[in-house]
Amino acid sequence: MCADEVATAWTAPAPVSLTLTLGALQRGPGDPTQQVGPDGALWRTARTPDGPVTLRLAVRDREVDARAWGPGREWMLARVPDLLGAADDVTGFRPAHELVAQTWRRLPHLRLCRLGLVFELLVPAVLEQRVTGKEARRSWRHLVRRYGEPAPGPAPDGMRVFPGPEVWRRIPSWEWHRANVDPGRARTVLRAAAVAHRLDESIELPRDERLRRLRSVPGVGRWTAAEVAQRAWGDPDEVSYGDYHVPALVGWALLGRPIDDDEMMEVLAAYPGHRQRAVRLVELSGAQKPKFGPRMPVGDIRAI
Repeated sequence: MCADEVATAWTAPAPVSLTLTLGALQRGPGDPTQQVGPDGALWRTARTPDGPVTLRLAVRDREVDARAWGPGREWMLARVPDLLGAADDVTGFRPAHELVAQTWRRLPHLRLCRLGLVFELLVPAVLEQRVTGKEARRSWRHLVRRYGEPAPGPAPDGMRVFPGPEVWRRIPSWEWHRANVDPGRARTVLRAAAVAHRLDESIELPRDERLRRLRSVPGVGRWTAAEVAQRAWGDPDEVSYGDYHVPALVGWALLGRPIDDDEMMEVLAAYPGHRQRAVRLVELSGAQKPKFGPRMPVGDIRAI
């Protein structure tokens, strides 16, 4: 045991899947803030109100072994149940489509995670605005590796901790360009960094007030706020309206044809309070939209 290691054991009320629950937090296979080790243990770094932390989670059925290192270790260990979906209430969820029902029967223990760090989840969501996932993840890796500090404790090689708001505010314009982040998205991150403390405090507010505070940051719209809400406080109802792929996937999976955002919301009205849960189950069902039609172009501003 390392000098500053703290460990705890938690028995979950139902079997836990680390990848199923925490997969939504990982920004691609090379994410320097989250990795799955060869033994199946999940490693996650974070910048908590108490400072950086590295968390290692290992699960066997319902038994969770959690170990943490760094100044934020106590803060993070106290939130392991929420992180693994203990606060996610599925009461009232009734699948209205056979595909959703089948996936729910296959994955009955799917729960939505709650990390509790708003600014840390807002930055990667902003980087994903109006670009492909591949490009956004490449930008995320570049910036976190360049400006994040090494993960405390015995973390896997290359893991880094999310930079603090003051670090994001000092990133020069040419580094944003090198990371393939256009000035509009960079400005949104800088504006969010200036109010990062208030954003993180919003986790204690009622849901609608949290969303209003998020969207008060210029450049943060409905889609971006939903992406944060789904991960920061495990919102089961906030759908990524305006997503390039989700409406078509939901349409093909549930209706057998493409639909737009407004029709998607009409379809999801069958899941009051659980619209995002239904979308997640569609995504996990294995359903795919046909491979035809225009694709979102991969943009690269670095040659400009």
